[in-house]
Amino acid sequence: MSTRKLVLMFAAPIALICTIAAQDQPKATVKHTPIKSTSAASGQEMFKSYCAVCHGTDGKGGGPAATALKNAPADLTLLSKNNGGKYPAMKVSSILHGTSDLAAHGSKDMPVWGPLFRGISGGHESEVQQRVANLTDYVGSLQAK
Repeated sequence: MSTRKLVLMFAAPIALICTIAAQDQPKATVKHTPIKSTSAASGQEMFKSYCAVCHGTDGKGGGPAATALKNAPADLTLLSKNNGGKYPAMKVSSILHGTSDLAAHGSKDMPVWGPLFRGISGGHESEVQQRVANLTDYVGSLQAK
């Protein structure tokens, strides 16, 4: 299967994407749409496009799609606090790449970004690395002081 078809098939199930059902319905639903390309140079732009819908623009897990998920999105601002005061950049990077065994990533709710980034980067591994590095750095900038 081509990378493009793979990206479209598994495309950012939430992350870009989500449309929450009307407020008067008891359960919110999520609409899955294809991933859209953003600048690989801007971790902030990628976060807003791919992550904020679940994790919130502040990274605390209160995005508009959060209530539709089986498991609540992580509060990304507490990663350093929960890791002895040190930001776990390598762990975040491995989660984004899809090499981590974190259950939430790669599930129906949370996509593995590495293959999706490869698809929108035309298979250029250097651009994938740039995307992951800049997104990892941006999440690092969200850490509670």
